[in-house]
Amino acid sequence: MFQPPSSGLGGPPVPPGPPGVPPGPPGPGPPGARPPIPNLVPMMPPAHEQAEFTCPSRPNHGTEGRAIMLRANHFQICMPRGHIHHYDVSIVPDKCPRRVNREIIETMVQVDTKKLFIGQKPVFDGRKNMYTRDPLPIGRDKIELEVTLPGEGKDRVFNTSLKWVAQVSLYALEEALEGRTRSIPLDAIQALDVVMRHMPSMMYTPVGRSFFSQPEGYYHPLGGGREVWFGFHQSVRPSQWKMMLNIDVSATAFYKAQPVIEFMCEVLDVKEISEQKRPLTDSQRVKFTKEIKGLKIEITHCGQMKRKYRVCNVTRRPAQTQTFPLQLESGQTVECTVAKYFLDKHRKRLLYPHLPCLQVGQEHKHTYLPLEVCNVVRGQRCIKKLTDMQTSTMIKATARSAPDREKEINSLVRKVNFNEDPYMQEFGISINSTMTEVKGRVLPPPKIQYGGRSGFQTKQQAIPNQGVWDMRGKEFHTGVEIRTWAIACFAPQRTCREEALRNFTAQLQKISSDAGMPILGQPVFCKYATGPEQVEPMFRYLKNQWQELQLVVVVLPGKTPVYAEVKRVGDTVLGMATQCVQAKNVNKPSPQTLSNLCLKINVKLGGVNNILVPSIRPRVFNEPVIFLGADVTHPPAGDNKKPSIAALVGSMDAHPSRYAATVRVQHHRQDIIQDLGNMVKELLVQFYKATRFKPSRIVFYRDGVSEGQFMPVLQHELRAVRHACMMLEVGYQPGITFIVVQKRHHTRLFCADKREQIGRSGNIPAGTTVDVGITHPTEFDFFLCSHAGIQGTSRPSHYHVLWDDNHFTADELQQLTYQLCHTYVRCTRSVSIPAPAYYAHLVAFRARYHLVEKEHDSSKCSPAYGEEGASDYGEGSHLSGSSEDRTPACLERAVQVHQDAGRVMYFA
Repeated sequence: MFQPPSSGLGGPPVPPGPPGVPPGPPGPGPPGARPPIPNLVPMMPPAHEQAEFTCPSRPNHGTEGRAIMLRANHFQICMPRGHIHHYDVSIVPDKCPRRVNREIIETMVQVDTKKLFIGQKPVFDGRKNMYTRDPLPIGRDKIELEVTLPGEGKDRVFNTSLKWVAQVSLYALEEALEGRTRSIPLDAIQALDVVMRHMPSMMYTPVGRSFFSQPEGYYHPLGGGREVWFGFHQSVRPSQWKMMLNIDVSATAFYKAQPVIEFMCEVLDVKEISEQKRPLTDSQRVKFTKEIKGLKIEITHCGQMKRKYRVCNVTRRPAQTQTFPLQLESGQTVECTVAKYFLDKHRKRLLYPHLPCLQVGQEHKHTYLPLEVCNVVRGQRCIKKLTDMQTSTMIKATARSAPDREKEINSLVRKVNFNEDPYMQEFGISINSTMTEVKGRVLPPPKIQYGGRSGFQTKQQAIPNQGVWDMRGKEFHTGVEIRTWAIACFAPQRTCREEALRNFTAQLQKISSDAGMPILGQPVFCKYATGPEQVEPMFRYLKNQWQELQLVVVVLPGKTPVYAEVKRVGDTVLGMATQCVQAKNVNKPSPQTLSNLCLKINVKLGGVNNILVPSIRPRVFNEPVIFLGADVTHPPAGDNKKPSIAALVGSMDAHPSRYAATVRVQHHRQDIIQDLGNMVKELLVQFYKATRFKPSRIVFYRDGVSEGQFMPVLQHELRAVRHACMMLEVGYQPGITFIVVQKRHHTRLFCADKREQIGRSGNIPAGTTVDVGITHPTEFDFFLCSHAGIQGTSRPSHYHVLWDDNHFTADELQQLTYQLCHTYVRCTRSVSIPAPAYYAHLVAFRARYHLVEKEHDSSKCSPAYGEEGASDYGEGSHLSGSSEDRTPACLERAVQVHQDAGRVMYFA
């Protein structure tokens, strides 16, 4: 596959590469010659003989950078010695929610007819696991108990059984924390976690690893029947020498407890129910159904008996005409309307008989309830995607500067008062209530090199200050000259006049010329257009009419389905570079916006904005190296059909600044990248074509993996990368470093010294790194906050090395990672994760748009839009229209980009 094949890894003499690839080797050495590759790594034995891969140990602690004292929201746990006893619990019927299971076990312990628990306080995880400090007097036998809970109407009886499983050694955990054994005993960590969650689980509403309580003293409505609840996250984490409790404040959206009538008004934007004099229209009903389906409601028409039901549907017909089969006392069955039934049976004349009913319980049972006798049950978390407006309201309600967040966490720890928790006391566990102080280091930023007209001007450098630098007075490293370009304006002429387009063009030309990317002359085409259906015909016309066309600037009127169609046609059908810009930015173009547009346009046309100054890059650059970034994005919560999207990008030059991408659709919510082998192979071949080198090292940043998935992802994906290398050339064994990047965690770092705080949000400086105190006892991980926090509290990224053939030291990998955060082309700032991981995220996100289908296109392989698809699409959201109805092959074709787009960074 590598052309031309060679016996070893040496290649032919190197011709000058494409723009952005320096001729000759990507490191020191005579021009055009191939440096020797000393330390290639021996391959593992074939898979069938292979042991599982294990994570490498930490090579050392980093020392680079200036010292900074920090506080982390990790609180030290003081653990007892000895053992904890683990029992398996089974409860029949077994389909109860955890809350009910907890009640059952709580009742069982209180009643304790068999005198099992004499004075002991067992803890329970709400499912199967119970732990006690001392063994129960049942030996290894299984014991059966009957538990009765008072119910609404009648009591409920449950059969429970207990059986001893194991004794959990806290001594083994201590050994691991002190670094004397490599593997951490997960059973002990789970036991501690259950002990510490038992009490909060009874007092609050648990959601994942967080606990929430209903609003008291604050009210943050989000609209659409949703509101913000505040709570806290709690998780037990092993670190060096000690266990830590990670505590953070958190917030999430819950459904408001309110009458369903009011909920419906909020969802449909109806001010007062009196305004809704007619039955719901089809589109209103669809919108309402989408929101209420799956929610729990309680009834209000039976006095104290407030039975709860889950909504399975909303009826098409109103209560006055919706019928159901009613069995009379005579045994005869008649059709009766819901309104009549409520009048006859409950003496209740409906106020809103023209509104539909909720169908509740199991669909086949035909249980209908009028909206007006139902309330939304309190404490239901909203898992559906928030609208843009709700997201923005949520951020405003929850953003806290770092010092404020630190205060909130400290007051929360005082309020929860862990050391008074009787269950923790029972097990001899206590918490240090002050945050852990840790030593951090602020890494020096890399220098950024720009271009300059060769011969006249020296190449200019920028030195980032607090994660930001300025491009004013500098030119792109390799700027593209734009000679043939077009404008398509999809905003109506009344909101975006020709005069505004002319002014925008002139301003853009000035800024682009200063940046060394001259846009020459007027656009060859400038026309108004309306809907998405006009995109493809217009673009085809442009492509046929002007073969040399380099760019289409598309003006959009806000959120619109035109965007998805522009990207589908430009990226996948015709391979044309497109740059969208909002009409408001055309009418009032700021230099900042225009400059940002130029950053994107230059790379979409194959240019290079800037590079890391070569002399200060880490040692890994001394030989050809490819940086890969991978991410898997899943459809929003509540969607159970749409595919997941896996994206992989790879660097294509030595800077590294240019990247190529490859993308796949895969099974719904599949975390592991299924076709990774072929994707890596594709990028290695492209790297070879671009540089005439075979990488002797692969550095792989993998985003989108939770801790529980580390091992399965490593086993499958590391093998896939190796297999890709072997498929290209027998004996080709580049050293692979596999690093997981995590942003979804709850560790926050605060400056111990006020004077170190940066900006209005009081955050830690960009470049702050921590690899002691709160990191893994033995494995190679670190926290790095590479960006300057503007709003709220910065979230440092967590990097965990799952495999390392290249024997990086801590300093080398931390410096490399920090430098890669400065190579993101869309802004002149250091970003929060390395550019390759960020690009993979952009590629996957763009592929979601490629899956959105044109509304009126019968030639596609999918049926037309259903009501839901159309409403998604009409809001211009980035959800695939009806991708669940399409064949895998069709979805696969939909996300494949055109070869011309694939040669440049179309996703920028």
